[in-house]
Amino acid sequence: MTATEAPDQAPTTMNNRQILQAMSGLMAGMFVAILAGTIVSNALPRIIADLGASQSSYTWVVTSELLAMTATVPLWGKLSDLFNKKLLLQLSLSLFVVGSLVAGFSQGVVTLIISRVIQGIGAGGLTALAQVVMAAVIPPRRLGKYAGIFGAVFAVGTVAGPLVGGVLVDTSWLGWRWCFFVGIPFALLGIVLLQRTLKLPTVRRKVQIDFLGAFLIVAGICALLIWTSLAGNSFDWASWQTAVLVILGVVLLVAAVFVESKAAEPIIPLDIFRNRTVALTTLASFFVGIAMFAGTVFLSQYFQVSLGKTPTVAGLMSLPMIGGLLVSSTVAGQIISATGKWKVYLVSGAVIMTAGLGMLSTIGADTHFGLLSVYMAVMGIGVGMLMQNLVLAAQNDVPAHELGAATSTLSFFRSLGGTIGTSVLGAILANRVASEMTKGLKEAGIPAGGSGGGGGGAVPDMTKLPAPMREIVEHAYGVATGDLFLIATPFAFLALIAVVFIKEKPLKTTSGMERLAEEGLGGEAVQVDAPQDATSVDALAKATSTSASTPSASATSSSVD
Repeated sequence: MTATEAPDQAPTTMNNRQILQAMSGLMAGMFVAILAGTIVSNALPRIIADLGASQSSYTWVVTSELLAMTATVPLWGKLSDLFNKKLLLQLSLSLFVVGSLVAGFSQGVVTLIISRVIQGIGAGGLTALAQVVMAAVIPPRRLGKYAGIFGAVFAVGTVAGPLVGGVLVDTSWLGWRWCFFVGIPFALLGIVLLQRTLKLPTVRRKVQIDFLGAFLIVAGICALLIWTSLAGNSFDWASWQTAVLVILGVVLLVAAVFVESKAAEPIIPLDIFRNRTVALTTLASFFVGIAMFAGTVFLSQYFQVSLGKTPTVAGLMSLPMIGGLLVSSTVAGQIISATGKWKVYLVSGAVIMTAGLGMLSTIGADTHFGLLSVYMAVMGIGVGMLMQNLVLAAQNDVPAHELGAATSTLSFFRSLGGTIGTSVLGAILANRVASEMTKGLKEAGIPAGGSGGGGGGAVPDMTKLPAPMREIVEHAYGVATGDLFLIATPFAFLALIAVVFIKEKPLKTTSGMERLAEEGLGGEAVQVDAPQDATSVDALAKATSTSASTPSASATSSSVD
């Protein structure tokens, strides 16, 4: 390419209407990803019973999707720095559709687990790419209010998943298979909307994908996640299985760091951690993941077991937390876009989240729902102010060509924190419940073992327990859940410490596309796949013209996305 062809070929900015149109497909995709992870929570007991599977299979149906999603997020992020982001998003949605169809028609638990892996790979792409695309088309200074919209979608998907799943399972003419089918229309809609509305210039470079590094990262993370997911359930924390998985995971990750440090195109560029903002936001995201998942995963079980609510009612009871998240993320995003100041919301969010977890640590089986609602709302407000704005801070402080790697790194560590936190806290919950039930049974003079109260780590069926036994189980789960929030509170405080040391920098007023065009002035060969609906082209025109005239630039051609 010797010069830009015509001014209407390659936009670097988009107006509000175009941004909202493009975000429609992104929001549909993100809703699908969240729905996939939450909708089966209330349906799993029925699914496992219908398929005649074991308790260990129950664990694997959950773990397989989390493993696949968490392990593949960095890969999708790196691919977004190298290839067409829109096609990668559509591929992610297509994988989700395939996985959902296989899951819905599964006749055995092995097929179901495989389908969950496919769903997880697709969800990993959606998790990483949605925020990367937002950064590409929206300047950081304007990103806050749109990130707030995504926070709202996250909130709706989080609360809608368990609620919809419970309703589908309780509806005889639908059943649990529709928990997988219901997301397919949203995924197909997302594919169509992305094709029609998302127009991105794609910078293509000669690349060498680090397949060895990718394999080592995925294998190492999977080994550690399998350990944290199964330890305390399928085997003891102190066991030979633990030793094997931990040593294997650490060795693979050390090898991955070595390979990544030598690779020309590393999956996770290690030099991004030299950036203070990226390092601290990554650390904070990990701790936020632990705290956030503690609230969303174990509260549902608390509502059903300790408070005796149905799955549908349990889904509705989480509305105060989701409402707090929705309002705070939206309002904080609007104010950040208007003022350009963002650090105060990170610090305030971390303080409020820590306070909310501390309040939730006081709950028990007799906690009034009004008081519980206040506690949940406080936690939701803190998470809403903190979670999306950590990504904003990191995206604002990295070169445009590393937006994908930086964004996916934050998403990866947040998911990793959530997965590890859920597994470890789940094991703590089981031990605490067992201890409290043994104590309660002894005080009531009931012999342990034959009481049907959920021995052996199984969640009891509250409707089949006699009143005295039910009170003991309710008390045990109430006390244990409160203790979980007490354990999660220090992690929220660590997130607060991390964000305090982040240095506030002015939000950039140019989008990722414009910044990428400016970085093209350095002489790297670029090819621009230009969309048709341009609104501003000066920076990209200058970049492509200059890039084509440098000695290192290779001959390229323009094509339309």
